[in-house]
Amino acid sequence: MIVIPAVDVLDHQVVQLVGGEIGSRKITLPDPFSAAMSWVEKGAPYLHLVDLDGAFGKGNNIDIFKRIIKECGVPVEIGGGIRSENLVDDLVSYGADKVIVGTKAIKEPDWLSMISDEHPGRIMVGMDTKNGSLAVNGWQGSSDVTVEKMFDIIKDLPLGGVLNTNVSVEGQMKGIDADQAGKFISGCPHRVISSGGVTSESDCGTLSALGAAGAVIGLALYTEKIRPWEWDRPWFAE
Repeated sequence: MIVIPAVDVLDHQVVQLVGGEIGSRKITLPDPFSAAMSWVEKGAPYLHLVDLDGAFGKGNNIDIFKRIIKECGVPVEIGGGIRSENLVDDLVSYGADKVIVGTKAIKEPDWLSMISDEHPGRIMVGMDTKNGSLAVNGWQGSSDVTVEKMFDIIKDLPLGGVLNTNVSVEGQMKGIDADQAGKFISGCPHRVISSGGVTSESDCGTLSALGAAGAVIGLALYTEKIRPWEWDRPWFAE
């Protein structure tokens, strides 16, 4: 399992929110490119980019994300408001390792099937969960589709994985919900990257033991409560 820094961008700045609430910023940094490169310089093997402006329908940060993809030197996964075939094609052609699609994938499974067939192994489904239900539209709404139903929809698709963010513990610095993570990972028919509440090396070890392929970390990294570059196995990179 690898540890993955999150670079969440809102109003063209790096932010960390609590539970996805726009008014809950805990961190604000002015330069997304510098923030991304700082993690690479510390040895991060992978980056997780989130376009919160795109997710909230406030424009996008695609140009700066393309610069990060081109210059950072490590693989990048990118998500947030990606709801068009053209944008997916553009990001894949530009070099994104994985493109994360959430709301549109859940609401339009035929579109998900089409886009994953066009880009086998490059599409990740973002299945954000809040109190056991799927959250959509930048975590502002919920879906009638259950987690189990979505697993059934995606089981035969050529996906590159599933990103599960547990919104219920996101940004609270209180640790993961191991029961929720274990149930999700064991039930999912694809490799899972877990996000939400990761606050310690112990949390990462738990997710690794549960079978997660990666753990995305945000606020705990920016506040240096967790310092994976100092671990005996830095960033859990193999």
